[in-house]
Amino acid sequence: MTLAGKTLFITGASRGIGLAIAVRAARDGANVAIAAKSDVPNPKLPGTIHTAAAAVEAAGGRALALKCDIRDEAQVREAVARTVETFGGLDILVNNASAIWLRGTLDTPMKRFDLMQQVNARGTFLCAQACLPHLLRAESPHILTLAPPPNLDPKWWAPHTGYTLAKMGMSFVTLGLAAEFSGRNIAINALWPRTVIATDALNMIPGVSAAQCRTPEIMADAAHVVLTRPAAGFTGRFLIDEEVLAEAGVTDFTRYAVDPSQPLLPDLFLD
Repeated sequence: MTLAGKTLFITGASRGIGLAIAVRAARDGANVAIAAKSDVPNPKLPGTIHTAAAAVEAAGGRALALKCDIRDEAQVREAVARTVETFGGLDILVNNASAIWLRGTLDTPMKRFDLMQQVNARGTFLCAQACLPHLLRAESPHILTLAPPPNLDPKWWAPHTGYTLAKMGMSFVTLGLAAEFSGRNIAINALWPRTVIATDALNMIPGVSAAQCRTPEIMADAAHVVLTRPAAGFTGRFLIDEEVLAEAGVTDFTRYAVDPSQPLLPDLFLD
């Protein structure tokens, strides 16, 4: 149950859930490639690839800070190549990077629509395509995508068709890759939170208070459980953080609550 010596390529790992997963892996002594666009400080969004790398190293891991826009094929392939060159291989891809815009059709600029499709579905596919040749040579490789179980209920599509399409795109990429590479001893799964997680994405969700959320650490701990499982035969799953941790023996989730006195908000796409 350890990621010691494993090499992870995590997209969007300069902050939020991606950073939490990186730090949790680092506590085991993992190598972590932090692939994100943020290489200089932004007053509106704390964290850069360099501060994330420092956090990984402080936690006991080895870090590689990679400025990478996953919409750019050349940048992704170069980042993966540098990861393999630096650490000698690749064991795990975490597709964490995602763009969000929770508005209706008439309030969704096409620039926003295109961004979500390019980052979410296309970015997930591209990163998998670039990483798979290396992952298939690893001992127990994983691809873990932060995406919900596929859901065609119109109630999730009507309020924000563009975002739902983009997020479900990540889910369907996971579904397809898991089927395509079944029998190849690679685990290709998705992970989604039961409740809203307190990240900077909250700024895009009107009326949501961080006090009603859980911290990113619950997703990091759940991801750790998933990524330390033997890959063979463990694929095509759409996992929920609470359920993963409960199966691992966790019974008290209060430590993950930002404010345990507040009711928790369920996340999108879960019935």
